[in-house]
Amino acid sequence: MAEAPARPSLSSLVTAFDAGAEVVGCAFLGDAPALALADGCVLLAGPGAPRRVETHPGSAVLVAAAAPGRLLTGGDDGRVVETRADGSSVELYAAPKSASGKWIDALAARADGASAWSSGKNVFARDAKGETKTLAAPSSVRGLAFMPKGYRLVVSHYNGASLWFPNAAAPPEELFWKGSHLETTASPDGRFVVTAMQENALHAWRVSDAKDLRLAGYPGKPRSMSWSHDGGWLATSGAEAAIVWPFSAKDGPLNKAPREYGLMSAKVTVVAFHPKSPILAQGYEDGAVLLCRHVDGAELLVRPGEAGEDKGVAALAWDAAGRNLLFGTRSGAAGLLAMPG
Repeated sequence: MAEAPARPSLSSLVTAFDAGAEVVGCAFLGDAPALALADGCVLLAGPGAPRRVETHPGSAVLVAAAAPGRLLTGGDDGRVVETRADGSSVELYAAPKSASGKWIDALAARADGASAWSSGKNVFARDAKGETKTLAAPSSVRGLAFMPKGYRLVVSHYNGASLWFPNAAAPPEELFWKGSHLETTASPDGRFVVTAMQENALHAWRVSDAKDLRLAGYPGKPRSMSWSHDGGWLATSGAEAAIVWPFSAKDGPLNKAPREYGLMSAKVTVVAFHPKSPILAQGYEDGAVLLCRHVDGAELLVRPGEAGEDKGVAALAWDAAGRNLLFGTRSGAAGLLAMPG
């Protein structure tokens, strides 16, 4: 069998560096690349020597979430900490010392300064003014996402998801589907809510009438999801290629096949659409990073894969202009791609 032709490469434009620990999440704080690390630190990797900010001393960072200008981290110390580009950090929450199983399970943040986090069944929503409201979910919460309009939160848990207005007296609206629901996301136009399930599938609901749709067929768990800049497509991990579902129609992907990009011998672990162009960044369990053009599937290799365990890409992030791509892996390898042109 003839070998596949080598992919064109952008690896010469990558500045590689060692993050020093497993990467949990990453973001750009303005122009400053930042990585949340499992060892309890945030690494600011801007010009000059990288700077480590100890946000969870003696503890592990479990989850991270970003919004413009800030990176939130949640740890097994039961704390939520916000870090900014200048290296300053503010504690948003600390679980009571008497709490059992107090670690932070999920985080969400949005541009207006609102934040949300969960610990066990308890959900906390903090608005831009710093006022915090709480919700007791039906079971342990594994995913949080803000709806794009209004102060409303998507909460995923066992047997579905809840849509919660923290400032309303009414109980949350329940979206039911049997099983364990993990990460969640809302479409940029607010029409759809999607959850990644413990089984190898996604589940989607149309918010207007709760009509639901199961998106199955994955060989692995689709844990990472990213919307295209126009909101019409949802890219997901969980297979040897990125699986991209169409959501622009009234019924979303009902009776429509997904597109597949960047087929390789390793599974996709994380995906991130470009903020302004039809370009999808995708990381793989062997550490490879690839760019795929949504229009025609054209590919550019950013980082080749490597042999060995625990090499997988754990985080990808574009800056606001889409000129730079930041990535980090479970092994602590990281890099910054400066896009040509």
